[in-house]
Amino acid sequence: MTGQLLGVPRGHVAAVVTYLETVEPPAPAPLPDSPLRLERWSDVDLGRYRALFRRVGAKWLWFSRLAMDDARLAGEVAEVHAVLDERGDEVGMIELDFRSTGECLIRFLGLVPELAGRGHGRWLFAQTLALAWREGVGRVRVHTCTLDHPAALPAYLRAGFRAYSRAFESFPDPRLNGLLPRDCAPQIPLVD
Repeated sequence: MTGQLLGVPRGHVAAVVTYLETVEPPAPAPLPDSPLRLERWSDVDLGRYRALFRRVGAKWLWFSRLAMDDARLAGEVAEVHAVLDERGDEVGMIELDFRSTGECLIRFLGLVPELAGRGHGRWLFAQTLALAWREGVGRVRVHTCTLDHPAALPAYLRAGFRAYSRAFESFPDPRLNGLLPRDCAPQIPLVD
């Protein structure tokens, strides 16, 4: 059996998005050790948010928040936690959306690429789940795609998330319209 080949317009990028959910909190366990810490932003400064979003997500072509004007971004941003290193520098982020009753949507979760492979991802993921499973939450959802870090989907599945839907997404390459630098995400070739 042969699959259907879908063309991607010149200047676009494509990904398969997997929608995941879990209705069971993780078994109680101590949080992994890390020199990193979280700081919840009580008020979100949009410039600071965009800068951190870009630092964390440029390698994975995160662009959605960068394309929004201030009014739309202010309306979309949910609960934001910055990840701080020992010096107090922002090196990662978590964004959780509790606007649907009884649910938490993990909107964004990530660390700057310089921290990859050092075990901090396990700490961040455990912190994220601890924050997501607060009183009244009966379902935690997340969307990940084939452009994300290769460890993302397996980590969600190991944590008990199950895939419930999949979609194909195509969008203009954010490196070609100036939202992200042309040299970010070298693992994804530019086709312009």
